[in-house]
Amino acid sequence: MTTTPSLPKDPVPADSRGPGEIGHTHADVSGGWLRAATFGAMDGLVTNLALVAGIGAAGVDDDVVVTAGLAGLVAGAFSMALGEYASVSTQNEALDKEVTTEAREIRDNPKAETAELAAMFRGMGMTKETAKAAAAEVHLDHDRAVRVHVTQELGLDPDDHPSPWVAAISSFLMFSVGAVIPLIPFLLGFGSLAAGLLVGGAGLLLAGGVAATFTATPWWWGAIRQLLFGGLAAGATYLVGTALGVGLTP
Repeated sequence: MTTTPSLPKDPVPADSRGPGEIGHTHADVSGGWLRAATFGAMDGLVTNLALVAGIGAAGVDDDVVVTAGLAGLVAGAFSMALGEYASVSTQNEALDKEVTTEAREIRDNPKAETAELAAMFRGMGMTKETAKAAAAEVHLDHDRAVRVHVTQELGLDPDDHPSPWVAAISSFLMFSVGAVIPLIPFLLGFGSLAAGLLVGGAGLLLAGGVAATFTATPWWWGAIRQLLFGGLAAGATYLVGTALGVGLTP
């Protein structure tokens, strides 16, 4: 498998940054560890909460609930990790392909590509003369032209390659943490479906509230929203478990 090398970044003088950018940082919103960890934790919580609700409602022994919950934890954690690895790897490879395609187009049709970039600059509000001059200047450097075209045409950063390993490991660990929460009462010897559901619900509130702090969403709404989603899944499996339990009764 061949991978397009990362394009060199244009240096940005420190004094050219705006005052609001000095010491300014941004959260990871491009598909790296944060998305994978959040998705993993939420999925682990909802999956095993629903699993515990369904199996518990069927009236099985506590050992069966724990066994099924741990099996769901292991299976789900590996599934999430492998899925994240494949997803992020595919995303990076697709981006590399687009960069290669754009580089070939710029090499083979420089005039048409320069005119295309000038038209995009005009769409951003530049005058015709300024857009034409800016596009011509960008195309003085091939790598810079590729980067600008990919960014403007596709809304992608050619240098943005999230690590598939980071995404996979984050997802695996956080799914495991989320999935074990509804099992805590059973693992501690308190075989109570109600206790498992309450602990799982508290975990949903906490996870939703923490995840919301990375966004503009109020923490309380993030917490309630996640509880509602998890409650919907748990309610559905509880009804299924209840029906199965009645059907299995001699």
